[in-house]
Amino acid sequence: MNEHDPKAPRKVFIKAYGCQMNVYDGQRMHDVLRPLGFTAARTPEEADLIILNTCHIREKAAEKVYSELGRLRLLRERRAAAGRDTAIAVAGCVAQAEGEMMLRRAPGIDFIFGPQSIHELPHLIARHDAGERHMVAADFAVTDKFTALDDERARPPAVPPAAFLSVQEGCDKFCTFCVVPYTRGAEYSRPAAHILREARRLVEKGAREITLLGQNVNAWRGEGPDGRRWTLARLLDELAGIDRLARLRFTTSHPNDMSDDLIAAFAGNPKLMPYLHLPVQAGSDRVLKAMNRRHTAADYLRLIGKIRAARPDIAISGDFIVGFPGETEEDFAATLRLVAEVEYAQGYSFRYSARPGTPAAEADDQVPEEEKAERLSRLQDLLAAQQKAFNERFMGATFDVLLEKPGRHEGQLAGRSPWLQAVHLAAGTHRIGEIVRVKVDGVGKNALSAHIEHRERAMP
Repeated sequence: MNEHDPKAPRKVFIKAYGCQMNVYDGQRMHDVLRPLGFTAARTPEEADLIILNTCHIREKAAEKVYSELGRLRLLRERRAAAGRDTAIAVAGCVAQAEGEMMLRRAPGIDFIFGPQSIHELPHLIARHDAGERHMVAADFAVTDKFTALDDERARPPAVPPAAFLSVQEGCDKFCTFCVVPYTRGAEYSRPAAHILREARRLVEKGAREITLLGQNVNAWRGEGPDGRRWTLARLLDELAGIDRLARLRFTTSHPNDMSDDLIAAFAGNPKLMPYLHLPVQAGSDRVLKAMNRRHTAADYLRLIGKIRAARPDIAISGDFIVGFPGETEEDFAATLRLVAEVEYAQGYSFRYSARPGTPAAEADDQVPEEEKAERLSRLQDLLAAQQKAFNERFMGATFDVLLEKPGRHEGQLAGRSPWLQAVHLAAGTHRIGEIVRVKVDGVGKNALSAHIEHRERAMP
């Protein structure tokens, strides 16, 4: 990108790994780059700038980045032979955690920037165009990030029907397995006025549903326009007043921050969808204590009871770590019992992988990989059976679906039910963004099929 004509268009390809926060951050990168003349590339092969927006939660996710960098090095060589320059950048949590070490391991990287340094992209690109290489921007100035990005001119001309909006970053919980406090920093809540302003822009440009994002989103306590600290429930109430905004969601939550007013919002806020992702990680109190989760299995089950009392049809999903250091077969059996009692609509389960710098990585009683794999298989079988049973309840049911994008087959659109299930149906692309009444006529492992239905029937 050096010796670049500022009037010539350039293309950027951004690949996001891991969480929805990275998807949102990737969108904001596009927002920052658009005024510089960058448009989105469909593939890395046609890009002048390639950004890998990385995740550091699991070891395999980090290793995938290095594998991808090896492939990109070969791509750059092919483009260089054709007289085309390609810049390679790494963003996100791996960039934040490993920084200079990444440059040593993958010297082909032109620059690195952390999650709180997205607003530094124009300066990094200018320095790159001037001939600099191997730059690192990894500050924790989260306030500067959102202040710099809160610019109406940076927003795209259109947004998807289902949009993400980051309201909170970082975490103060310090679970012993997690790198988030070290890569995203301390908890920070954006002011309510900034969130409401961005939400209105998203709706003006096509969003019908907004998912509020945060590493610990229900810990959000942002300053309201009245100068007082608002709760997430209060923020959701205000967002519900935006015309044409039909749906609200939020993720990811911690059980210890699930307040009574937020639980009540599932009953009292008609735009808040009946879906909650509430990770528990394990069902053994001994393991939960070692994880520094600061709640017991019984605490979690009581909380689930309160949530279902407020919204009986709510879909609950969760995260689970199998094979945490010191986990015994008895501990794992406790996790299976908790899962059986909760009856999840969805579950995300992983083998424990040690993340450098976290307390659990230094534990002496690591569980053998073969034991982790065997336990994970049993847990996933149970979670898959629960998801199948949950979806089968909807056979023949009618409900509203937000049509979000083309499906896998021609003439098909894909959308989401209120309970976050993927739904596929026949419709033209001109209907993307509409909310339609459908009737379910097929149930698959991970999705429902349906047809547009004008007659209404209550949920079973």
